[in-house]
Amino acid sequence: MMEKKHDILICVDSDGCAMDTMNIKHMKCFGPCLVEEWGLEQWREDIQKRWDEINLYTRSRGINRFKGLAKMLEEIDRQYTKIEGVQALKDWAENSPRLSEAALKQEWGKNERDAVCLKKAYEWSREVNRRIDLLEEAEKLPFAGVKEALTAAGKNADIVVVSSANRSAVLEEWERCGLLDCVNQVMAQDTGNKAHCIQILLEQGYRPERMLMAGDAPGDYEAAVKNHVYFYPICVGHEEESWKEFTAEAVSRLEQGTYGGSYQSGLVERFFQNLEG
Repeated sequence: MMEKKHDILICVDSDGCAMDTMNIKHMKCFGPCLVEEWGLEQWREDIQKRWDEINLYTRSRGINRFKGLAKMLEEIDRQYTKIEGVQALKDWAENSPRLSEAALKQEWGKNERDAVCLKKAYEWSREVNRRIDLLEEAEKLPFAGVKEALTAAGKNADIVVVSSANRSAVLEEWERCGLLDCVNQVMAQDTGNKAHCIQILLEQGYRPERMLMAGDAPGDYEAAVKNHVYFYPICVGHEEESWKEFTAEAVSRLEQGTYGGSYQSGLVERFFQNLEG
């Protein structure tokens, strides 16, 4: 448990929010590994396009990797070829409180009869992580202005990374880019979903009206709403401008108690309009 230094807490997502890594990971790692693990090479182009739609360009952007996988495999099962055991993966992804590799491995131990898809999902996730590790450093950099924004915010707020990504990848990327020194704690996939992470932080004594979740996906917004904390959107395609406004206005409003109401409503409306094109 981290030491609480300020009464303000800012939670920050990693991929696609602080780090300009989301597109490259889905296009070079997640999608291709899906095609290879399930032998879907004859439909590679169409499946990759649909994977990107689900995970990058619509309201399901930022969905947990296993939820996204279950959704994609359901579609493949209906439209292309039978996916053995897909219902077991769907049920686990919808109901498990912890969507991690360890939890997935534990699940197939309880469900050997329908474990084919669960085991393949585990192997897929492991291979995704391996390929992410092999990406060039130049392909895994923060958006412009992130370090400056977190450094400035950290003068009056505790800052925690709240990500659904693999912990080792988050730690490696943030340390290499000099961002770990800007945060007090890292909470990743192994801790639980984002709503659960925020709940844990609230239990450490922070008040909801003094907390903010910065993210680039509807799931970040939903995690904030579920815990009655504020949300700050990093808009896809406008990340640098979003971080500039975060520093210039959002943090000071959070400090002064004027973040809610019309200001946040305007941000949220702009955020969803941007995702809808």
